[in-house]
Amino acid sequence: MPRLPHTSPQTLHVFEALLAAPDAWRYGYDLSRETGLASGSLYPILMRLAEGALLETRWEPAEQPGRPPRHLYRLTPTGAELARARLARAAAVSSPTPAVPPTAAVVTPSAAVVRLRPQAAS
Repeated sequence: MPRLPHTSPQTLHVFEALLAAPDAWRYGYDLSRETGLASGSLYPILMRLAEGALLETRWEPAEQPGRPPRHLYRLTPTGAELARARLARAAAVSSPTPAVPPTAAVVTPSAAVVRLRPQAAS
């Protein structure tokens, strides 16, 4: 079964960073620092999100002569909605309710016998 698009841990980090201020324009460099993602991981994610109309992009002219223009990014309304949905799904998947009480392995001094016993309630 194929993986749901835009659910990689790296993409989820980008979504978290962008949702912190969904209407704000963000520099790729700032997103890289905030997410801890290297440019080789971050920029392909940003490109895929922009190609899917989930992210708006624009160029900011250089403030000083001789400096290159900078690319800015922000979520579209559709992108913000998808980002919230993907993060909620990831949170639900990562913290399922256990069906059985947790157990702990107990190893006897001889290390020959291993028993399982229920964990004491905290």
